Amino acid sequence: MSPDGFFSLVERLFAELTGGEVLLCNLDGEDSDFARLNRNRIRQAGGLRRHGLGLTLIAGRRQVESGCDLSGDPEADRGIARELIARMRERIAHVPEDPYLDYSTTPSESDHRVGEGLPPAAEAVADLIAAAEGLDLVGIWASGEIHRGFASSLGHRHWHSSSSFNLDWSCYLRQDKALKDGYGGFVWEPERLRGKLEALRRGLEIMSHPARTLQPGRVRAYLAPAAVEELMELLAWGGFGLKDHRTSQTPLLRLVRGERCLAPSIAIVEEHARGLAPGFTPEGFAKPAAVTLIECGAYRDCLVDSRSGKEYGSAVNAASECPESLALGPGDIPAADALDRLGTGLYVGNLWYLNYADRNDCRITGMTRFGTFWVEKGEPVAPVEVMRFDDSLYHLLGDRLEGLTKERELILSASSYGGRSTASSLLPGILIGGIDLAL
Repeated sequence: MSPDGFFSLVERLFAELTGGEVLLCNLDGEDSDFARLNRNRIRQAGGLRRHGLGLTLIAGRRQVESGCDLSGDPEADRGIARELIARMRERIAHVPEDPYLDYSTTPSESDHRVGEGLPPAAEAVADLIAAAEGLDLVGIWASGEIHRGFASSLGHRHWHSSSSFNLDWSCYLRQDKALKDGYGGFVWEPERLRGKLEALRRGLEIMSHPARTLQPGRVRAYLAPAAVEELMELLAWGGFGLKDHRTSQTPLLRLVRGERCLAPSIAIVEEHARGLAPGFTPEGFAKPAAVTLIECGAYRDCLVDSRSGKEYGSAVNAASECPESLALGPGDIPAADALDRLGTGLYVGNLWYLNYADRNDCRITGMTRFGTFWVEKGEPVAPVEVMRFDDSLYHLLGDRLEGLTKERELILSASSYGGRSTASSLLPGILIGGIDLAL
C-alpha cells in the first residue's frame, strides 16, 4: 500500500468520528521475497504482500483496540474498518479507564525511506549460489520493502519504509559440524558476499581437523560480532527499560547504583535514526535520533515507552523498552589484527542457549556454537568441542575487556514471525583477557 492509499483510507474514517472520539491508525506491511536453500540450491521460493491496519479508539481515559488485514480495494477496506469501529464503540463503554493511557496530542508529520535500488531477489540469490558452489549451504533469503504508517484524528501523518535484504545461512561439513554466517543490509555488494564465503571455506578446512577439548577454567578469547549479538540480545531483556529500572528488575541494577562499572570504552546507544524501525511510536510520539544507554562504561539513560512515560512522568523516547536498533561503539583494534592480538586462545564465532545464571550480578551462561576454534600465535589450528561458559558481563565488558574492533558489522534480525522484523544491531568484535568455561 502506498502512503497516499493509507492516508486516504484513514481520512474517510476520521470524518465519521463523533463527539470527542480519537482514532489512532497504524499500518504494518511488507512486500517481501523469500527463498529457502538447501545444499546450495533453491528448494522453496515465494513472495508475500501483506498489509494490516491496527485501530485504537479512545474516549476519555478508555481505549479499545482492533485490527484487520487490508485487501488493497479502498471500498472494501473502508467497509471492514467501519464495521470494526462500530464494534469498538459498543465495547468501549464497558472497559475500565486506563490510568496509563498516553498518546501524542501534538500533530506532526514525517516521511522517511531507507534503502533503494536492491537487485531482484533472483539475481542476488544467483550470485550466492555461484559464489557458494561446492558448499553444502543451508539458509534463507529475505528481501524487499517493509512499510509502517501512523495517522490520527488529531492530525498526525507519518510514513516509514525500508528496503533491505537479509541472508542467514550455515555451511555444513558433516553431521553437526557447520559454520554459520549472515549478510544483511541496504546495499547489495557481491564482493563482500564472496569474501564471507571464502572465509567460511577456510574455516571449514580447519574444522576438518581433529577437535580439541578444553578443560574448565578461564581462557583468553575473541568474540566475533555474531557472538556479541547474543550477549546484547540477552542484556536487552530487561536491561534498558525504564520500568525494569524503577522496579529494580534490571540485570544492570548494580551498574545503575554505581556499585559496578563496565570498561570506559563501552558505549551502548539505541540509534533510532539508523535502523529499519520507524522514527515514531504506535502512539504518535516522535523518537529522538538516538538514546545513549551506557556511556564510558556508566549507566546514562533508559528506553521509555508511552505507558512507562505516563506512569513515571518521563518523556517517551522509544516504541518499546527493548532496543530495536542497538549499537555498541567501536574500539581501536583493526578486525584483521584481532587474532594476532589474541595470540593463543579461543575464537568464538557464535553463542547460543544464553540465559542469566545470576541476574543480580549480570552473570550469563550459554554454549559455544558454530565456528569456535583454538588459536595459536594468531592462527586458528583446530575446532573446539562445544563448551559452556558462565561469566558476568561486568567482567566480559568490564575489567577483562582488552578492546573492541574498529570495524562493526550490521546484523539484521532474521525473525519473520508475524512479519519481517525491523530489529538490527551494529556491533564490533571484542577481545577478552579471560572468559570462564564451566564444562
